[in-house]
Order: sequence, then C-alpha cells, then structure tokens
Amino acid sequence: MSNLYENPLISRYASKEMAETFSNDEKFSTWRKLWIALAESQRELGLNITEEQIEEMKEFCENINYDVAKQREKETRHDVMSHVYAFGVQCPNAKPIIHLGATSAYVGDNTDVIVIRKALMLIKNKLVNLINELSKFAFEYREIPTLGFTHFQPAQLTTVGKRATLWIMELIMDYEDLVYTIDSLRFRGVKGTTGTQASYLNLFNNDHKKVESLDKSVAKKMGFDRVFPVTGQTYSRKLDYKVLSVLSGIAQSVHKMTNDIRLLQHLKEVEEPFEKKQIGSSAMAYKRNPMRSERVASLARYVMSSLGNTAMTSSTQWFERTLDDSANRRISIPQSFLATDAILKICINISQGMVVNDKVIMKHIMEELPFMTTENIIMESVKRGGDRQELHEKIREYSMEAAKEVKQKGNKNNLLEMIANDEEFGLSKKDIDKLMDPKLYIGRSKDQVEEFIKTDVSPIIEENKGALGIKVTLEV
Repeated sequence: MSNLYENPLISRYASKEMAETFSNDEKFSTWRKLWIALAESQRELGLNITEEQIEEMKEFCENINYDVAKQREKETRHDVMSHVYAFGVQCPNAKPIIHLGATSAYVGDNTDVIVIRKALMLIKNKLVNLINELSKFAFEYREIPTLGFTHFQPAQLTTVGKRATLWIMELIMDYEDLVYTIDSLRFRGVKGTTGTQASYLNLFNNDHKKVESLDKSVAKKMGFDRVFPVTGQTYSRKLDYKVLSVLSGIAQSVHKMTNDIRLLQHLKEVEEPFEKKQIGSSAMAYKRNPMRSERVASLARYVMSSLGNTAMTSSTQWFERTLDDSANRRISIPQSFLATDAILKICINISQGMVVNDKVIMKHIMEELPFMTTENIIMESVKRGGDRQELHEKIREYSMEAAKEVKQKGNKNNLLEMIANDEEFGLSKKDIDKLMDPKLYIGRSKDQVEEFIKTDVSPIIEENKGALGIKVTLEV
C-alpha cells in the first residue's frame, strides 16, 4: 500500500484502456509523433530538413527519456521545452529542427484533440454494448406486464421491456450526440504563437500556399480531414465544453436508469446482479443493496458537475490565450472520461444480469388492478344499458371505500366485489374476472418494443457489430 493518494477512478473503477489513453506514454509519444509529422511536412514543402534527421526522431518516438525531461522542467518550469530538450538529447542530429516554428499549443492542443477522439471512441464502444444488452432485456420482457408509475404512484400498466426502452431511448440520443461530436472534431493544426501562422510564413519566405499546405499536411498525417480554420494560440475551449456535454448526457441517462433500478429493487420487482459471496451490509447480513446502481449514480453526479468546469474555462479565456485553463483541464477532462468509462462498465454488468421477479410484479399488479379496470367496467356496463354518469359516481364512492379498507384496515382491495354485488352495473363476478387479465391494459407496449428495436436500435447495433462483446470485469 502506498502512503500517497491513489486515484480510485484508475485503481477501482475505469478500464485499463481508458487509463492508458490518458497516460504519460500516450501523451508524450503523441507529442513526438507531432514533431515528426511537422518535420516531414516541412521537408516535403522544401525546408532544409534531412531524411536522416526524421529517421533519428522516429527511432526515439516511443522511447522517452522521462528522467531528462523531469530534471529539465525543474530548471525551466516549462513542460514542452523540457521535452523538446529531452528529445534533442536523444536526437542530436535532429535537435536543430525539432519544434521548428511551433508554439507549445502545437503539441499540447493537437495531442488533446487526438486523445479526446480516441477516448470518445472507447466511450462509443461501451455505449453501443450497453444499448445492445438493454435491448436484449427489453425484447425478452416485452410482454411482461408491470405497474407503471407517475409521481411514483401506481398508474396504467406498462411492461418490463417497454420501461427498458425508455432507458435505451435516452442512450440513443446520447449516441447520436456522441457520433456527431466525433465526426465534427477538428485538428488544432499548425497555427503559431497567436494563431496568425507568422512564424511559418517567415520560414517559407511569405509563401502563403505552402503555409496552408503545411497545416493540411500535418493534419492528414495525424488522421484528421478537418482543421480549425482560425485559432488563437489554443483551439477554442468551447470544444472541451461540447465534449463534456456528451459525457454529461450519458451520465444523466444512466443516472436515471440506475435510479429506476434502485427503486424497483426496493419494491423487490427487479434487482441488479448479486454474487454468491457478495455482502450487502456489514451489520445486516440479509440485505441486498443495489450497490452497483448506487455507484453509477455517485460517479454520474461527478461527471455532470464537471461540465460546469469547462463552461467557466471557455468563458474566461482572455484574447488569444491565458494559462488558467491548463491545470484545470489536466484534471477535469481525463477524470470525466475515466468516470464515464466506469459508469458504462458498471451498467453493462448490471444489464447482463438483471433479475426480474415476475411473481412479485404480478402481486403488485393485482393489488392495484381493480382500480385500473374501472374504465373498462364502466364501458362494459354502458353496453348493457347502464348510465355512464351514475356508474362513474358509484365507482368513485366504492373506490374511496376500497382504498380505506386497504390503507386504514390493511385488508385486501374489495372494489370489484362491491361492483359485482351492485345490480346497476349488470355484471357478474365472472364478467368482471374476464376484465382482470393484466395484458388487457398494456396497450401497445409489446408492439412498441418490437418496432423500436427494429427501427431505432438494430441499425445502431448492425453498424457497430464489430464493437460488440466487450468483457466487463468489475474490480470491486
């Protein structure tokens, strides 16, 4: 055990691949790839840079001398120049042309965009897997009636599967936002100190076409078709806000989903997985707490709250740049991705092992169904010559009496017995029993599930079938 603080997002919650995406190796090797791409493009456009210099840089792209960089930063207080120096120590021939014409944001901001895109793709893959698992659950339980709740009070029936489609619908909205954000990501590009490209214009003897080509060439080498047409020293920090807005949206959706599961687990209707040796409480051995869903809610709140960080950072940038964004972004962006990755992992785990207690669900339905059959009873009685207004008033009075029996005396709901014994309704107990099938009251729930999966879910699953099958292992 260490005597220093340990980040639980890495040690307990997030996946290895997401932690690696925001690692020092990923960051600083990308810096070196950017310096190589810059040198290659400058050479192709006529600057005096040799192939030997570029090959030397490539040789040490992944082999980073962190000790040299760390010692240099203690002296210079500048991370980029410290790594330029360290790279130059390893590449003495290339040293004169490393970072030529560039500003710190060239490696810093372009690397951020590259890493953000990679992290968004990891999020996309997990999101698709979650949608897929939930759609299988929704389809399996598309016909199983359950009480609907409005205001957490019993309302018209729905089905277990139909309720799950409400969770999926929000996740599809998040998926659409995520895809749009990935597709619209722009490379910061080769822009110089204040975004004017003055240093590059000087290097290429005022040849504007070559400077424009340099910008596009480096972007293409780093895998981007689109470049910010204008920037200050940095790309607009509004991009960070847009990215974290997507993560916040996902957090909102899974928070709502797991809140529903927590409430359903209290009702003993639906439960998250509970392993053979899992302990629910240190004091109350009988408990089965929805700890996975609670963890999701906890981490989701963190992601949602982080969005405000990027809003404030974006709004307070001065002119072409200010450095008060740097320390904040080092924390807010990686940690939001790590937390979002974690909650999607947990939700996939939950969705693969949810338990549906259909007998408990049916018990709750039958306790409330007498109230819900009353509209059908009125219509059937009217068909037999009854007066709708008079029957409505009678049912209102009987309902109040039945509610009193249930709430104040703890007796069973006797509403239907009172109706069957009232000759004005013209219905026997057998007639009323025919109206007590819960499936008569689920509307188009089954059809809606099937249509929704066919028209909205399946195309997403088909498009991303190569990403399916993620194996989730929860560390704790």
